[in-house]
Amino acid sequence: MAKTLIGIVSSNKADKTIVVTVQTSKTHPLYRKKYMVSTKFMAHDEKNEAGEGDKVAIVETRPLSARKRHALDRVIEKAGVQHKESETPVVAKEAATTEEEKA
Repeated sequence: MAKTLIGIVSSNKADKTIVVTVQTSKTHPLYRKKYMVSTKFMAHDEKNEAGEGDKVAIVETRPLSARKRHALDRVIEKAGVQHKESETPVVAKEAATTEEEKA
């Protein structure tokens, strides 16, 4: 039985490949304090269906490349709407001229 991991997609820039960050909770052996450890896994995404920020389940497979040992099983939850800033910022002079035209 292959191990299934659940994590958040941190990158989907490569074709048919996603990087999934999986967080696990560990307990310190001496102090008994819980702390979080995050590990990144590269996973195969055949249909490029997972986007950045999505919660996904990945499953172990045979080695697909030098670093890919997992494949996308399913997308559990899609990420919310991400607002990207426009590439050309609005110049203050342009905003001032539009206010003058209205008046």
